Amino acid sequence: MDHLIWKSFGRNDDRARTGRPREFDRDRAIDAATALFWAQGYEPTSLNQLKACMGNISPASFYAAFGSKEALFREVVQRYLDTYGQVMAPLWDESLSPREAIERTLRCSARMQSARTHPAGCLVVCGASNCSPQNEPVQALLAAERQRTRTGIRACVERAIANGELNASPAIDVLPDILTTFFHGMTCEARAGMRSDTLDAAVTSLLTLWDINAVKRGTAKRPKKKLTD
Repeated sequence: MDHLIWKSFGRNDDRARTGRPREFDRDRAIDAATALFWAQGYEPTSLNQLKACMGNISPASFYAAFGSKEALFREVVQRYLDTYGQVMAPLWDESLSPREAIERTLRCSARMQSARTHPAGCLVVCGASNCSPQNEPVQALLAAERQRTRTGIRACVERAIANGELNASPAIDVLPDILTTFFHGMTCEARAGMRSDTLDAAVTSLLTLWDINAVKRGTAKRPKKKLTD
């Protein structure tokens, strides 16, 4: 883990060779902060650790660049969503069938969360799970993103019912909750060291819940029904 956070920062040899201070690279600093917040979470990560991983920048430079630890974290979350978090994009891609959108999201997320090239798990799930009340805005930020995932999964299931791909039934009413719980639970398993192939096999098994409720070809469609929250 350390080499991910520290490999680009905290070295003094550039200044020793050139006699000039190194230029502050804001993008690289945010990448380093992302790795640190992802590995440790928001509250356990100290300002000293952040300044160190960004190249031992001074407090004045830190506040000039980012304003506060919370403001930096918000930038980190956006950077994460724009990069690693794109595994969620299929949920909103209506060119995909609802089942394919769900499957791509789960399989891509399983590979991303269990990769060894960055901290394991999902930053949105684990980044602020242990914050004290004074950091409620940070918890709310990530809670809103998790709710967006729930909404995306539910929309896929509702679209499948509307398209006649799934039978409306009590089992389907709870399918979005099952899929969301599995998605969020992958973070715990990935952080515990579960391999990508094991998670992928679990996705295959989970999707049988979709398949056994799929409308069979040649059968009459049941009345369309909107899922209840």
